[in-house]
Order: sequence, then structure tokens, then C-alpha cells
Amino acid sequence: MPKKILIVDDNELIVEVMSYILINNGYDVMSLNDGDHLIEKVKSIHPDLLILDAIMPGMDGREICKMLKDNLETKSLPVIICSAEDGIEEVLKQNGAPNDILHKPFDMAALIDKVGYQLAA
Repeated sequence: MPKKILIVDDNELIVEVMSYILINNGYDVMSLNDGDHLIEKVKSIHPDLLILDAIMPGMDGREICKMLKDNLETKSLPVIICSAEDGIEEVLKQNGAPNDILHKPFDMAALIDKVGYQLAA
């Protein structure tokens, strides 16, 4: 059974490219264009991995990641934060940190490697 990946990003092109790459590598991919009610959606969808944009209108992916990591039901869900921000690595040192960071623009091999690593862990 393929691993389920949930991508949350307001940039439809990013979602489309990531989805194409991951589907062609054997993953089951779902996507959302906003973080509204994301914790509830994660609990109902049960993805194996979450790829989350750091900054979207009306939400901060880093804060959502922290909420997921602080929640008993979702704390073990691997989260990869996507960002074009300089200095985003600082988020890895914070409480409720994501499991990894994917820098935008991303390389196809980097995406596949990071996803494979998180799903193998």
C-alpha cells in the first residue's frame, strides 16, 4: 500500500509539481491550498507525511507544526516545512520543530530524498 503524503501550500504550481514528482515515485498524494482546520484534517486523513508551507495567507506553518507536534494524536507525524526564507533552519531548534526543511526552489532529487528518509524513519 503506497504511503500517503499530504501537501499544504497556497501556491498551486508548487502543489502540482510536488504531486507529480511524488505520484510518479509511487506515493499517494493529497493536497490542500490552505491550513484551515488542518489538525482535524490530519486526524481524519491519517497521512504518513505532511509537507507544509512555512508561510501562507492567514497562517504560519511553523505554528501549525508546533501544534501538531504538541498533540498526542499527531506528534509522531513526520513534517517537512517548505520555505524560501533565509534562516529557516532556526525552526529546527525550536520546540515543536519539523522533522526537516525543504528549501524553495527545490531540486527534484532533494524532495524525493527527504520524503524517502522521513518515511523510512
